[in-house]
Amino acid sequence: MRKILGPVCAATLAAITASCAAQTQPVSKAEPQAEYRLTATVKDIMDALVDPGSDYIWDSVETVVSAKGVEEKAPRTDEEWKQVRNHAIMLLEATNLLQMPGRHVAQPGEKANDPNVELAPDQIEAAIIKDRAAWINHAHNLHDAVMKTLNAADAKDKDKLLEVGNDIDEACEKCHLQYWYPNEKRPDAAPSLRKSD
Repeated sequence: MRKILGPVCAATLAAITASCAAQTQPVSKAEPQAEYRLTATVKDIMDALVDPGSDYIWDSVETVVSAKGVEEKAPRTDEEWKQVRNHAIMLLEATNLLQMPGRHVAQPGEKANDPNVELAPDQIEAAIIKDRAAWINHAHNLHDAVMKTLNAADAKDKDKLLEVGNDIDEACEKCHLQYWYPNEKRPDAAPSLRKSD
């Protein structure tokens, strides 16, 4: 009986030892997936989010003078104020998207619309990489300006909404003057900071 039990006990002990060793050995893990996936370019975000978001805010409150007289345009209903707020949120989050590391300025091969005025996308990207802190600062300035819009929308304050639209315009223009068209000849005292597309 001892001759039989000895090998059985030894085999059982060996199996338990192997099982414990397998549990204590590190399990190879797959590489962690990125928390986000960069798909759109800076140009895409500008075209899809920043331009329509800011244009909606600027156009939501204005004074229109025509042959019919003077017309004051401003949000009046809860739904109209909600739309201003939604576009402010869209613009706020666009500033965060623009800061994500590794995002390219444009698709490979894309050129400047007007090379006589605008830098090429690869030049813009090089400038951003060279002084990323300045790029982040511009994004934060736009975020801060849009927060004022969000607060005006929440307060349903049309006068404040008109006032803070200029802050958005100034934040955009300062960034454009550094990265998009730094060589543009501009008068010392421009009547408006907004640039028509």
